[in-house]
Amino acid sequence: MRHGEAGERSSSLAGDRKRPLTSSGKLEISEIAKALKIIGLKFDLVMTSPLKRAYDTATIVSEVLKIGNKVQVWKELTPEGKKTELYRKISELKEEYVVLMVGHQPLFGEMTNDMIQRGKSSQCNILLKKGGIVRIRLKTRNSVPKGELRWLLTPGILKSICKKGVK
Repeated sequence: MRHGEAGERSSSLAGDRKRPLTSSGKLEISEIAKALKIIGLKFDLVMTSPLKRAYDTATIVSEVLKIGNKVQVWKELTPEGKKTELYRKISELKEEYVVLMVGHQPLFGEMTNDMIQRGKSSQCNILLKKGGIVRIRLKTRNSVPKGELRWLLTPGILKSICKKGVK
């Protein structure tokens, strides 16, 4: 899941790390989390980037879905995180876990491409909008996990589900 709408971009790295969700970003993530609940998604763990906007997004989703104290901060999920280290940590998770990762573009688009297109002659171009979520079912846990794209939901679709209360 990509984090929600954040405040103005800061020119300094330290300032960018502390950018919070806007009030409309918090509301949107709350609606998205309610939609995830409506469609019956459950997660065993939540991993998040340490950047404030991602951490706040993970916290809101965790509260709405009643995940409890299972939010973990992974520095590998930062925009400058190393994918090789992230893939190593993913491969160490229990195979039966359903995990929500909250982070940033372009990292999530690149990860999705790596996992579903690896070895193919052309790359796909996945752009995950703020508040969007992609589900990948891992098939192998190599140095670059291989998986299959199960679905991708945009923030607009999720907010529509929330408003309609569709089950």
